[in-house]
Amino acid sequence: MSTFESTVSINKPTNTVYQFLADMNNHQQLMPDDISDWSSTVDEARFTIRNMIKLALKIEERTPDTAIRIIPAEKPPFDLELKWILSGNENYTEVHFTIAADLNMMMKMVASGPLQKLADDETANLLSILN
Repeated sequence: MSTFESTVSINKPTNTVYQFLADMNNHQQLMPDDISDWSSTVDEARFTIRNMIKLALKIEERTPDTAIRIIPAEKPPFDLELKWILSGNENYTEVHFTIAADLNMMMKMVASGPLQKLADDETANLLSILN
């Protein structure tokens, strides 16, 4: 598995950050500009990463104020898991976002840059929205 990670600190209570991330409808705001055809519910989102792949993701696990685990809702081109880990208190939240992808060598060459950019963009956008 290849992992792509990004971490930010947000000056908001952990509960506030968790409530935002626990709703897949909010994740559209976190996505980079090369995302299109977005549709979502509280538990699931479908979208296209321009010139790459179509994805359907769902929240598999919610641990209140601590973690959100997102997995594919339909068979993707490669196995994938997104995980948001939160720690902090009523004034501050440390947010750690990880994308784990099972990439073969060819896919790793093509997808590593965009997946790291996705991780970085999502945490930067979260910081921008919530700070």
